[in-house]
Amino acid sequence: MKKLVFIFFALFLISTLGVAQRVKIEYDKSSLQASYAADALKKSVLTRGYILNESTPDYSIVLVVKEGLGKESYELLPEGKKITIHGGDGTGLIYGTLSLVEDFRNGVSIQNVRKRNEVPKLAFRGIKYDLPWDTYRHSYALDQHQQTCSDVNYWKAFLDMMVENRFNTLTLWNLHPYTFMIKPKNFPEASPWNDREMAQWKNLFGSIFRMAKQRGIDTYVIPFNIFVTAEFSRAHNVAMDNLDHHFFVKGDTSEIVKRYTRECVTQLLQEYPELTGMGLTLGEGMGGMTPQQREDWMKETIIEGMRQANRKSKLIHRIPFSSTTGSLGPTSIETERLTRKGIEQEAAMDFIEQPVWADLKFNWSHAHSTPKLMKVHGGKLFGAYFEPVPNDYKVIWTARNEDFFCLRWGVPEFVRQHINTNSPPYVGGYLIGSETYIPAKDYFTKLATNVDWKYAFERQWLFYKSWGRLLYNPSTPDDLFKAEFIQRYGKDAGSLFEASSLAGKTPLRLASSFDFTWDFSLYSEGFMALNRDVKRVEYISVDWQIKQPPIDPDYVSVLEYVKTISSGGSFEKGKITPPVLINMLEADCNKALSLVKNIKAVNNATLQQEVADIKVWANLGLYFAEKLKGAVALQSYRVKGGEEHKLQAIKHLENALRFWDVVVTITKPLYNEMPLVHFSEQDGKHWKENDHLRFHWELLRPEVAKDVEIAKNATVDTGN
Repeated sequence: MKKLVFIFFALFLISTLGVAQRVKIEYDKSSLQASYAADALKKSVLTRGYILNESTPDYSIVLVVKEGLGKESYELLPEGKKITIHGGDGTGLIYGTLSLVEDFRNGVSIQNVRKRNEVPKLAFRGIKYDLPWDTYRHSYALDQHQQTCSDVNYWKAFLDMMVENRFNTLTLWNLHPYTFMIKPKNFPEASPWNDREMAQWKNLFGSIFRMAKQRGIDTYVIPFNIFVTAEFSRAHNVAMDNLDHHFFVKGDTSEIVKRYTRECVTQLLQEYPELTGMGLTLGEGMGGMTPQQREDWMKETIIEGMRQANRKSKLIHRIPFSSTTGSLGPTSIETERLTRKGIEQEAAMDFIEQPVWADLKFNWSHAHSTPKLMKVHGGKLFGAYFEPVPNDYKVIWTARNEDFFCLRWGVPEFVRQHINTNSPPYVGGYLIGSETYIPAKDYFTKLATNVDWKYAFERQWLFYKSWGRLLYNPSTPDDLFKAEFIQRYGKDAGSLFEASSLAGKTPLRLASSFDFTWDFSLYSEGFMALNRDVKRVEYISVDWQIKQPPIDPDYVSVLEYVKTISSGGSFEKGKITPPVLINMLEADCNKALSLVKNIKAVNNATLQQEVADIKVWANLGLYFAEKLKGAVALQSYRVKGGEEHKLQAIKHLENALRFWDVVVTITKPLYNEMPLVHFSEQDGKHWKENDHLRFHWELLRPEVAKDVEIAKNATVDTGN
């Protein structure tokens, strides 16, 4: 059977291409990056039906670094029977080669390759990756990824995805990462591992750093501070009040903890020469310390440890999110000035490569909302970080995603606008990722047979492609993303891109209409948020939606809208009032559904799930529109009476429930009931995982139905 398939394929090539063309690939075999690029190209050439031939080629493809072209830039020059790929450096050479590979994958023949070049818009294009060991939050939702993340093959696949999408930085985070990578020479008692286990850890992380370097990807280890292992605590009677590693606790600044931390940093950088650098974050495990004391501790430990490593390293300095001695405090101009001074001092050190990356959370934990910068972690910015424009450090935005983990998402229009709006000269890039989700094990899919993915990140291919490719070049056209749908699902799948982009605006519009702060304060995928009264994440009821102020100042809450209209007022042009938002949701979501209506996915399980997610986002958008109609009618009834308002509220909230039921019908056969870190409850001073709780839209149906009862039981507010 295999022989017959091969014969058929050969005949097909001859009939379409004539005799298969012979291709020679020339490159510097001593270069890690050139070798990686050439290997990718060889596979693509063979898949396209060409023959690799060194002696009598029909075409030659030459890969060469060209000085002066610019870091990570490339140019692709087809001339007759020769294609030259110039890279400004090894990474640019990879990107240029992958651009040609993309052509072949999309069906472009070698003789039709076009001349082109690209230059990166932003120098830092990173992924925030929270490791599943010693996690920031303690949760089964994170622990379940440990086996997958222990597999080198997983990391190879993840790094391949990163370089394909032009991400050039991988940052690895956990509370105390050192003992997973080294056995401290002067503090062996700190390690919980025997020699065999330690060798396994070293092989894992050594492989990650080596594979990343081969792909032109920088790597950073970013510990939270101040933490030590339980074994170290017991051996030296320090930090005994935090053996379980809660993150908002008093910091132990004893000399032995300082020495241990400093030596761990030095040893880590010495034992892993491929590791690019370190990160520091000020806040966790530093309760009771002033901003200056936190900066001083970092200089005595992480910065000094970098100096003693006797090698150059890069540095990410996360902007502190507290101007007080508390772990969670407001921002202030004084803290900004203090921090800027510290970063400039670090950038002047000869063992730290410029620029230092100064990291700020864009719109706190929910960057997938409005592209306007409304707040960072802790509150507003006062301008000291970029006025005057710095010369030796660059701001990077952490674009956190705590809003959708299950449903596929990708809206290039939004990502492009986000980047173009927020990339002034002082910005060096973005860091994309989550803290309550790890893109490793696929724990979502109920029937994972006959699908073309293995890992969770592969389900979210459009998310990574949108952010990565547009961070590299915001002018990348939508045709590139459309072509990917066609390449994956066939020539009739071009409409999927538009449908996905339209339906994917649903969570952005919810988040723009809903003020938020940290991780649990909003979960757009589930229409859930943090109920601060009971300290638990719950369904956003119609009453909650009415009262909730928006994050985007162009949006108008239901409460404000009804109050203004009822008093005879109006809104200026450009304001997104509830009726305007309703029209936007209905127009986009109905069009998305019409675009996928006739797509047949019976014999393609992967396509079936891709289409299903578009339908879910679209129906969630229509549910949201009906809920807003019901909210306006309900609040109008409460303010000014009128039985017709109450009946309208009931009708629209019943319609909303029907759309929710469509979501349940689509997702029930496809998705498991999922563990989420969001299902944590405050236990005293700490957040504790409520491990028996699971998320699925079906589980929330009783809460959605309560909205109808709220309308039925409503009374006129005689106080108005």
